[in-house]
Amino acid sequence: MSMISLTINNKLYGPLEVDPEVKMTDFLHEYLNLTGTKFGCGQGVCQACTIIVDNEDGSSDTIRTCITNAVVLNGKKLRTIEGHAETNKQGEIIALHPVQEAFVENFSFQCGWCTSGFTNKTVALVENLKRNPIAKDQVQHVIETELKDHVCRCTGYVKYYKAVKELILSTEGATI
Repeated sequence: MSMISLTINNKLYGPLEVDPEVKMTDFLHEYLNLTGTKFGCGQGVCQACTIIVDNEDGSSDTIRTCITNAVVLNGKKLRTIEGHAETNKQGEIIALHPVQEAFVENFSFQCGWCTSGFTNKTVALVENLKRNPIAKDQVQHVIETELKDHVCRCTGYVKYYKAVKELILSTEGATI
């Protein structure tokens, strides 16, 4: 067993005793009851299990939790789908994150299994673009590059990509 501590959605968890072989998806579900991160393929291919890792320099990366052991993330600051919407003191959602709002407005998802992965990847993408903006004529290419590995069996991606493009183009500082 290993002891880990991590910050998830601005809440410190730990130290907790964890089997070193426990995958992060299972840790989120079974230890913390954070079930919004979806287990899809179990091989890191579909990206449904993607969460955000916040780096000390202010940038963000994403990881696939179905192939990452929880102990690897000891000491890290993470965000899951549960941490994006604005909540009140009672924990009730009062406003969706702009990425979530864009996906809802564009009817981007059907079954929703892939949505947490798409959302987390897009949140990190938009935040990183605000740190390092791109030319407007590069937006479509960047979306296709960043989201191409996410698997959705329902929608055909068009509505996800449209929502992300609209969001990036309307986000101050994301494009030059």
